[in-house]
Amino acid sequence: MPNSGETLTKKLQEENAMNISESCENRTLTDAQNVCRDSRPHLEETRGEGAEPTEALWTSFADGRVRLRTDNSCPQTPITVHQMFKESLEKYGPLNALASKKNGKWEKITFSEYYCLSRRAAKSFLKLGLERFHSVGILGFNSPEWFISAVGAVFAGGIVTGIYTTNSPEACHYIAYDSKTNIMVVENRKQLDKIMQIWSRLPQLKAVVLYKDSIPERHPNLYTMEEFLELGDDVSDTTLDDIINSQKPNQCCVLVYTSGTTGKPKGAMLSHDNITWTSAHCSRAGDMQPAEVQQESIVSYLPLSHIAAQIYDLWTGIKWGEQVYFAEPDALKGSLVNTLKEVQPTSHMGVPRVWEKIMEKLKDAFAQSGFMKKKMLSWAMSLSLERNLNCSSSDLKQLWARLADYLVLSKIRNALGFSSCQKHFCGAAPLHTETLYFFLGLNITLYEAYGMSETTGPHCLSGPYVYRQHSCGKPTPGCKVKLVDEDTEGNGEICFWGRTVFMGYLNMEDKTKEAFDEDGWLRSGDLGKLDKDGFLYVTGRIKDLIITAGGENVPPIPIEDAVKKELPIVSNAMVIGDKKKFLSMLLTLKSVLDPDTSDPTDVLTEQARDFCQKTGSKATKVSEIVATRDQAIYQAIQEGIDRVNRNATNRVHCIKKWIVLPRDFSISGGELGPTMKLKRLAVLEKYRKEIDSFYEE
Repeated sequence: MPNSGETLTKKLQEENAMNISESCENRTLTDAQNVCRDSRPHLEETRGEGAEPTEALWTSFADGRVRLRTDNSCPQTPITVHQMFKESLEKYGPLNALASKKNGKWEKITFSEYYCLSRRAAKSFLKLGLERFHSVGILGFNSPEWFISAVGAVFAGGIVTGIYTTNSPEACHYIAYDSKTNIMVVENRKQLDKIMQIWSRLPQLKAVVLYKDSIPERHPNLYTMEEFLELGDDVSDTTLDDIINSQKPNQCCVLVYTSGTTGKPKGAMLSHDNITWTSAHCSRAGDMQPAEVQQESIVSYLPLSHIAAQIYDLWTGIKWGEQVYFAEPDALKGSLVNTLKEVQPTSHMGVPRVWEKIMEKLKDAFAQSGFMKKKMLSWAMSLSLERNLNCSSSDLKQLWARLADYLVLSKIRNALGFSSCQKHFCGAAPLHTETLYFFLGLNITLYEAYGMSETTGPHCLSGPYVYRQHSCGKPTPGCKVKLVDEDTEGNGEICFWGRTVFMGYLNMEDKTKEAFDEDGWLRSGDLGKLDKDGFLYVTGRIKDLIITAGGENVPPIPIEDAVKKELPIVSNAMVIGDKKKFLSMLLTLKSVLDPDTSDPTDVLTEQARDFCQKTGSKATKVSEIVATRDQAIYQAIQEGIDRVNRNATNRVHCIKKWIVLPRDFSISGGELGPTMKLKRLAVLEKYRKEIDSFYEE
């Protein structure tokens, strides 16, 4: 059985012999072009019997249409995904678009080949019975097949729905059932097994396509990628073109399911305009270049079921002609750096935990260096940090910083695969000050982005020309942010307006209504403040805000960050205290990750062991510290927390009790989500016994 690389190559050769001609009308919306900001907009879609639905700012129907938030600040003509691809095809057709490694060699696909394969996939989806506004579910690691299936699904009039590879069979069932998945595309036998367990309970599921492994056992309507691509050969171009040309920019084409940390996962519906406008304008705000200026190269490794990776890797890649290299599936277990070193990307995005893991590995390596090397590293990083924090330093210091960068820091960046990287982005969760400063010490500025699934990813963005430390930048030109219910310090709930704002939650009318205020602004649930220049600072999450028994509001993240900064041995810190008389804290220690599973082991990291030695402890394992309540370590932790308490805003913000947990937080343990975001409710439930012990009289 040929592998997927051979399959794609074979199909490309067949496509090269075909002449695909297509006319594409440059359709625009005749109604719903302008939102009158002076009068309250019509928010809710209404459907009368036998009548066309009235277009509103939101909908909860998969086949619904919304009124786009076009106004004088973002008047660009709305286009569909296909129109965006066709525009790019004319400019970037011969350029390489996708690169994946097969048998140790990079196999590349041009934009022309990418487009042809996407059309073939679209025809095959139609042949298998994909219905309009029903889903194609994709369950697998990043690959050309993932991209081609996604684009093909949209071309065919369906909705692409990514599913996390870490999802259980039941979690897959919920999404597939809710989204009316007609075809499921899966990577390997492991993911196939999940679908086989639930297929009988999915009445809408018509076929499954396996794109990596061979089929272990024949089953009706189960196809390899090669078989799948041949299915649509008798579907005419005219049939596909009619469907493509009937698509409107204000219709749904992508579903992104939230993690479901506060209830059932919600399917955020994104329109063609959400995808095409965000790809065009948010990426440029971050200084991503069109290929005619410089072809950007990026490495795709974060889950494509998350909007951050999907918009950055897939859709922006099409818009600006980027070359996307696919990492190995074990990227987050250690192989990512090898791929980065090979590819030398011009731009890179990571969630905070990815940057933290890079930092921790470097710190471990530094700790094992000789005396002179440590001195050189410390000298170079301190000069770089000072230069980046204080741009007005003297000419002599600037000269020394440039020398340090040339002699030391450039070599470290090269070892990380960042010697050609001009932009380093961070998003999907808050970035800790320690991480920010560490990378500034390497002369790497992490540009923070801020948004949600419901804003098609980034709504606010930092970049080389829009940057302020600790800020996530400014709203993308054409987007707006406002704060409501501001407190005396200027913190208020962040609300969004613009072309990034989603259509609504699929099949959840009540949740959709709750998401918007009376004027149609999207509520984020996050707290933030704006400075006089319009830079946004996210200061917490309303649901995470701790309200003590005395009624005091306590944002936990600044306290948690301060503890981690004071105590380099601490991996995760979580403040407890909602409806309690005082604050307490759960702590985990930095431990080596299992190379196969990425789960935390019992072995302390080099940095953590170094901390132990400095306190006079000989511990090398987490269990040794916890089981014996290692006096030296526990005293050092208490002293660190005392220092944090001395700098607290007031006594209510002080940590009175704490406990060291026997294992670090992880995805498999249920404490972290797929993007390494802390699931506070899950932690509260899992460690209820330990938490209750803090408050026993």
